[in-house]
Amino acid sequence: MYRPTHFKEDRLPVLHQAMAAIGLANLVTVGADGAPQASPLPLLLRADEGPYGTLYGHVARANPQWRETPAGSPALAIFMGPDAYISPSWYATKAETGKVVPTWNYATIHARGPITFFEDADALLDLVGGLTDRHEGARTAPWTVADAPADFIQAQLRGIIGFRLMLTSVEGKWKMSQNRPVADRDGIANGLARDGAAGVAALVRAGGAAVP
Repeated sequence: MYRPTHFKEDRLPVLHQAMAAIGLANLVTVGADGAPQASPLPLLLRADEGPYGTLYGHVARANPQWRETPAGSPALAIFMGPDAYISPSWYATKAETGKVVPTWNYATIHARGPITFFEDADALLDLVGGLTDRHEGARTAPWTVADAPADFIQAQLRGIIGFRLMLTSVEGKWKMSQNRPVADRDGIANGLARDGAAGVAALVRAGGAAVP
C-alpha cells in the first residue's frame, strides 16, 4: 500500500483497536492459477496470538475461495474505516490561490499473513462463539450460540470452513488531510460535519491520530 509519511499509522495497539471496531474485512487470496479472489467477511482478532496478532474467520463451504487457495499461501485482509469525499470549496486555500482539487479521505488497514483452513467442529464452534460474543456482548439481552438448538448449530457448522491468518505485517493509512494547512483542515472538518460525515470530521480535527 502506498503510504506517504503524513498518512502512515503503524502503532499496533491503534491498528488492533481499529480492526476490532471495524469488524468486516475483504479477504483477498490468490489461487494456484494466479487468479485473485476476495470475500467480505467478519473477522475475529486475537491480538495476543503471534507478534502482530492472528485473524480468524469462516467462509461458506460452497465458496470456492477456500478450495482454490493453497494452504499457507499469502493472504491479505483489508479493513476500511470511515471515508468521505472532500470538496475543494471547503479549503481556505481556494479563496487565496484557487489552486485546489477534490480528494477523498479514508482510513484503511492492510493485514497480511499465510492462510490455513480448518473444518474441525470444535474449533469452528469456538470461532463462531467468539464472533458472536464480540458483537453481541454489549447488548442488553445478548444472543449466544447456546440459545439455538445444538443439532441446528452442528448442521450450520457443517456448512462453513474456518480459516486462520497469522499476521506477519499490519499497515495502517489514515488519509485525513494531515498534509493541508490548519485553515484548510478546519474548513474540511466543518464541511464534513455539515455533510453528516462526523466520523471523518473528527479524524481530520484529530490530525488522523484517533481510532476510526
